[in-house]
Amino acid sequence: MKAVVCREHGLPEKLELVNDWPEPEVGENDVLVKVKAAGLNFPDVLIIQGKYQFQPELPFIPGNECSGEVESVGSAVTRYKPGDKVISAAGTGAFCERIVVNENAVFPMPDGLSFEQAAGVSITYFTSYYALKQRANIQPGETLLVLGAAGGVGTTAVELGKLMGAKVIAAASSEEKLELCKKLGADEVINYTTTSLKDAVKELTGGKGVDVVYDPVGGDYAEPALRSMGWNGRYLVIGFASGPIPKIPLNLTLLKGCSIVGVFWGRFTGEEPKVHLQNIAELWELFASGKLNPVVTDVFPLEHYEDAYNCMIERRARGKVIITM
Repeated sequence: MKAVVCREHGLPEKLELVNDWPEPEVGENDVLVKVKAAGLNFPDVLIIQGKYQFQPELPFIPGNECSGEVESVGSAVTRYKPGDKVISAAGTGAFCERIVVNENAVFPMPDGLSFEQAAGVSITYFTSYYALKQRANIQPGETLLVLGAAGGVGTTAVELGKLMGAKVIAAASSEEKLELCKKLGADEVINYTTTSLKDAVKELTGGKGVDVVYDPVGGDYAEPALRSMGWNGRYLVIGFASGPIPKIPLNLTLLKGCSIVGVFWGRFTGEEPKVHLQNIAELWELFASGKLNPVVTDVFPLEHYEDAYNCMIERRARGKVIITM
């Protein structure tokens, strides 16, 4: 079958598109999914370089999440049948025509979404919902600052923050990206390439600071964002899309009475599976009611996988980056 393969660690030009990758074998607890679309996430950039916390053996097919139709199921599978529309988040293996996934990592596709929209749901919405609900315990009327607000997880944080009753300040690197954030409901926007993030937050909050920071960017923006925290604030560490992992002066947490809170959705699903499933049920209701509408603006065919990766690496993405089969 056709697949994007990582044979050696490096940047996207090291990847290879092949037509003769072996068809996957279906175990008794597995579901064989014909992939329609797959989501590209920042961990997919790290994993092909050997920089992610979990590394598969070489060679492997990258791609954490996908949407598609069930082609067949293992003998012990009872929840799915051929023809079902599903999404999955298996960690790797999605950038190909067919993927075998354990049934526990497969979920019914949310009603009302296209395959392209559904392919990007699991990592972004699952992460942001867990971050804002369980880790931040965000409350109506609180102020939420979202960094990288026009990216895959950023757009979902803006959407969910508004639904949870927060005042949302969206920060991004261009006016075009900020226009997207406004359409998603952001109350205020900051272009942090032309404006001091700390000064802008101080002005927008009347000097009070923000209650919650959602940070998937890291790097040079982390410390100014932490300095923008209000009393009892919660700083959510989502990821480090800008590259460098910031070194934070811990005296800031003492002075501001704020918390730095790690958000590791992948481990959460294993540590608290019942809570994770409840989150999914609540998200599916929001999709079904039309209150959530995934943003997909950058779509690439599988043959143009390198362009898709570069869109992510160069931080040009607005919403989710999707690869179609």
